[in-house]
Amino acid sequence: MLDYKEILNFAPYSLSKHEKEGLLTRKLTELTLFHYENCAEYKKILDCLGFNAGKINSYYDIPFLPVSIFKELDLMSIEKSDVFKTVTSSGTSGQAVSKIYLDKITAGNQQKTLAKIVSDYIGPKRIPMMIIDSPSVITDRSKFSARGAGITGFSIFGSEKTYALNDDMSININAINAFLEKHRSEDILLYGFTFIIWQHFYSKLIELNAKVDLSGGVLIHGGGWKKLNSEAVSQSEFKRRLNTAFGLLHVHDYYGMAEQAGCVCVECELGYLHASVYSDIITRHHIDFSPCDIGEAGIIQVVSILPESYPGHLLLTEDEGVILGEDNCLCGRKGKYFKINGRLKNAEIRGCSDTYAAKF
Repeated sequence: MLDYKEILNFAPYSLSKHEKEGLLTRKLTELTLFHYENCAEYKKILDCLGFNAGKINSYYDIPFLPVSIFKELDLMSIEKSDVFKTVTSSGTSGQAVSKIYLDKITAGNQQKTLAKIVSDYIGPKRIPMMIIDSPSVITDRSKFSARGAGITGFSIFGSEKTYALNDDMSININAINAFLEKHRSEDILLYGFTFIIWQHFYSKLIELNAKVDLSGGVLIHGGGWKKLNSEAVSQSEFKRRLNTAFGLLHVHDYYGMAEQAGCVCVECELGYLHASVYSDIITRHHIDFSPCDIGEAGIIQVVSILPESYPGHLLLTEDEGVILGEDNCLCGRKGKYFKINGRLKNAEIRGCSDTYAAKF
């Protein structure tokens, strides 16, 4: 099987459409056969679908799984004794959660992949980091929620880490002021989930009339927009408010999920989400799941060459989006760039930000 370490030698947005399709087709075919041979439940599913490896001309042809299947089945292609970490998806009270089983190799590749992608936006050096959340989220290191896994994953970019919130989610203004004073002349990284940033950080600092200067910061945030959109806070309004209040200029949303952690799609400077060399997205028609054209709204299928410990390489999500172009974004990054329209009608709330908002 093509070694993932070799693929990590590629810069995250360096391959053209033709080059990337060849790489993904080869690797995803290998992954499919590997999981077919090593995961009995996955084999049964593909057999029911009439899977024939000889008919694969492109990774578009390989059967995908619904992302919700990880709530119903324990899918893994490794021995239980080799499970290094279990990641659970976000979910409101009463919702079943997905369980994703990682061995040491897959967990390590997740970190390396995330590092390659995010470094394209913030540079290769580790910088002081403020985590806009509570430290209690990552208490159990062997079993992470998607929120805890996100914090742990992005923490690799921090040379020094400070939490902006207390364990009860109240704002820790003393910690914030001390951090900003210490790193006044340095670039800083801020990370958190969208609703938590809005509800527990931005809103509370406004209430306190706190003078906080984040003009030297880069904010990376994710976890869903459903709750904020329902409160008439759009992405552009979110950015405008943070800029007005704190001088924050560089704000990047990202799209990702526990079922394919590590292969995130980060928003570029022009406001578009980008798929890296290590992943892709396909939009599919609601009726027959055939691929949509560029500019046509459809159900998002996420594609990743990362998952080796479980068959999560080709997943149909419950999100709708539009691919806006490929290899021609004015930011200079190759690959597909796209936007998310929102959740499919009647789909469960599942983003970390949105599920927390529902509980809140």
